Amino acid sequence: MSDRRHQTGPDGGPAPQPPGVRGQGARDTVRLALVVGALGVVFGDIGTSPIYTLQTVFNPSDPHPVPVSTENVYGVVSLVFWAVVIIVMITYVLLAMRADNDGEGGIMALITLLRRWNAQRGRRSAAVLAALGIFGASLFFGDSMITPAISVLSAVEGLKVVQPSLEELVVPITAVIIVALFLVQRRGTAAVGRVFGPVMIVWFLAIGACGAAGIADHPEILKALSPSYALGFLAGHFGIAFFALAGVVLAVTGAEALYADMGHFGRRPITRGWLILVFPACMLSYLGQGALILADPRNVSSPFFLLVPDWGRLPMVLLATAATVIASQAVITGAYSVTSQAAQLGYLPRLRIAHTSESAIGQIYVPWINWLLMASVLTLVFAFRSSAALAYAFGMAVVGTITITTMLYFYVARAKWGTSLWLIGIGATALLAVDLLFVAANLTKLVHGAWIPLLIGLVAFTVMTTWQRGRALVTEERARREGSLREFVEDLRSGKAWTLRVPGTSVFLNRGKETAPLALRANVEHNHVRHAQVVILALVTEPVPRVPDDQRIVVDDLGYADDGIIHVTARFGYMETPDVPGALALLEPGVTEGRLENGQASYFLSKIELRRGKAPTMAPWRKRLFIATSYIAADAAEYFGLPRDQTVNMGSHIEV
Repeated sequence: MSDRRHQTGPDGGPAPQPPGVRGQGARDTVRLALVVGALGVVFGDIGTSPIYTLQTVFNPSDPHPVPVSTENVYGVVSLVFWAVVIIVMITYVLLAMRADNDGEGGIMALITLLRRWNAQRGRRSAAVLAALGIFGASLFFGDSMITPAISVLSAVEGLKVVQPSLEELVVPITAVIIVALFLVQRRGTAAVGRVFGPVMIVWFLAIGACGAAGIADHPEILKALSPSYALGFLAGHFGIAFFALAGVVLAVTGAEALYADMGHFGRRPITRGWLILVFPACMLSYLGQGALILADPRNVSSPFFLLVPDWGRLPMVLLATAATVIASQAVITGAYSVTSQAAQLGYLPRLRIAHTSESAIGQIYVPWINWLLMASVLTLVFAFRSSAALAYAFGMAVVGTITITTMLYFYVARAKWGTSLWLIGIGATALLAVDLLFVAANLTKLVHGAWIPLLIGLVAFTVMTTWQRGRALVTEERARREGSLREFVEDLRSGKAWTLRVPGTSVFLNRGKETAPLALRANVEHNHVRHAQVVILALVTEPVPRVPDDQRIVVDDLGYADDGIIHVTARFGYMETPDVPGALALLEPGVTEGRLENGQASYFLSKIELRRGKAPTMAPWRKRLFIATSYIAADAAEYFGLPRDQTVNMGSHIEV
């Protein structure tokens, strides 16, 4: 996931251009710009995998080492090639990227589709798969912690190849780079982003050229492209090959990014970038490293950097460091996006979000997540101290998300397109067999670090599902206290609830239009006043990325067109941050039952204090977790873009 403006058309390609842009040259320029942008954001993670993949597979300190032999090298390189083809090329590029939610991709988009069908059809299977999808999204948080650690560590470890005496400086230098990376997040990525694409192009050309040189010295390595070597390795040496899969899976890290960033760049630009540059460059690097190991088994210590000529190793270390920072940047901003979308969908409390660009709506910064990630990444760096040790943890996060995405895709294929069951059965069986084989291999590394992403995922999953459950309980109790909105309006009109009508406009934020806001009810019952213009505003998050302005506002006069009380529903997509004043500015004077003083309006919020009750609604520990999670919620006025000097908080308490 990344922070880029939505730039795609209905077909997944570039958005339609203005009337003045008609020429073929201009269209080609736009397509090229999208491809370059995708290269700088989408492929950072998978593009830096050649640094550590083969080194990890043949790591002699692995608890299940793969002996270095000609047969094993051919088998491992062939497994890497076909793993990339099956998982990245087939699962993601050819299949998953065709399942989108109004142009948006990624596991969160699949979850919103499943929730939509679950509401329409009431199928329990959709709810179960949606929960599975939430666990997949939870694993992404583990990925976002491990990726910066392993990527930057693996790049800086190149210093050991340049000068072995620098080994002691690897961890400190890595820590400094990571701290600097997280410190600049609040400034946004727009300025740096402009150079991401060109840097990654240089990176892919460089690793491809080094790989080609290695192949030229030992062209027999090209035989590894035959699937017979992968299958023969698995069948003839299963005891070795099975454990090797835990390292081979590192070659497909970042595959989810291709899908997740589809809405920002389009399916076609991502596909073109992958086919034209990324896939060939990575495969050349893997083949070249394999050739280097065949020439001298001692090269397994660092085949990526040893493939580079002596004069180019220090520049390659610097280039690798830049590439891994870019890979880390993409996954960090992806964590921001997943957090924002999860909050919009009700799986997390609303967190303070800062927009770092006036032109690109997707460029956001979430301080709480930023500092949590920085602390976690530094902990991993100092705990593991090498990319090889950290690789055991990395593979589990990657393969877990891939497997869940594959399962959700085939459900979507059946529900959305009506694909025949026999075709789904064949495809799902083949692809899931590969995914589950990788899962099983990574489970063997459970005690060696693979438990870390599972623990992170389990914690995130527990927090999100607990928040969803607790939020539903609070909403139910709140609705009971609020009572019917229409009955409340009738009481006001009949004089049963006597109030003094004062000039001005008041806006009461509410969860729907069935119940009266607690703040409005308290204002009437205790203060006995109401404004001449009363707007009851409900914010609705739709299961689509963005809602056009002409479809954002729905107005209901609540049965009377002359009492100055209206209900407004403001619709936002899950990729958007609600802007209340901006939404109210879209109201037309003819539907507001009078002049709406938006600039001078008073905004009323119902502030709820949560308390742990005795009712058996949730386990006691989950009640404590729900209440604790509520403390990290952002200030409502700031989150909804309300002017602080015009906002009034009115409190109440609810037991869970």
